[in-house]
Amino acid sequence: MSLFRKLFFSKSKSDETKEDLQTQARSKYMPEINLPIDESFMFNFKKNGGKFLYCDSEDEVLDAFDKILLENDWYEKNVCCFDINLSHRFTGYNLNFAATANTADFFFASCEYLIADSGAILISSNQLREKKMHELPDDFIILASTSQLVQNIGEGLKGIKEKNKNAIPSNITTIKNFEPQKEKDFMSYGNTTKNLYLLLLEDL
Repeated sequence: MSLFRKLFFSKSKSDETKEDLQTQARSKYMPEINLPIDESFMFNFKKNGGKFLYCDSEDEVLDAFDKILLENDWYEKNVCCFDINLSHRFTGYNLNFAATANTADFFFASCEYLIADSGAILISSNQLREKKMHELPDDFIILASTSQLVQNIGEGLKGIKEKNKNAIPSNITTIKNFEPQKEKDFMSYGNTTKNLYLLLLEDL
């Protein structure tokens, strides 16, 4: 069983209570525990309200995608997708792949990197073109792989620069708010909340 599958199995109430007690027992002056990069992303992504589906294979990716469509009644709906390869890869679901955002029921894309220390998803014009977040549907499905995990935003930006030496993409941004916030504060001002599903394919 892979590490990710172990991590994302739901825990029992007794396990959660035990973890809570251990956390409370730690002094606030003790240094924070440095989690492995995959566990760190898992913890922060879920804390941000993201929905996570781990996949061992391409068949599991397609099955998970199908379950998301079923859950949200998205069959025969309009999909905003700027990636021709993705639209070809996910044919057979009676979806209308279109490049227009204002008539789409959800947005489907890949990403640049997954940022462990914030649980955010790093994207650019490679996925968004020149669209702003508020111009896209409220519901996102993002396809990524475990090789795209990086520790922090700096590593992600460095990776984008190395992969795109001839022309660095524009519109680089992160998504990290995945559920409605009950109370807005100045730290969240200007952030756009998205209901986001992450399909993560194991490729390491």
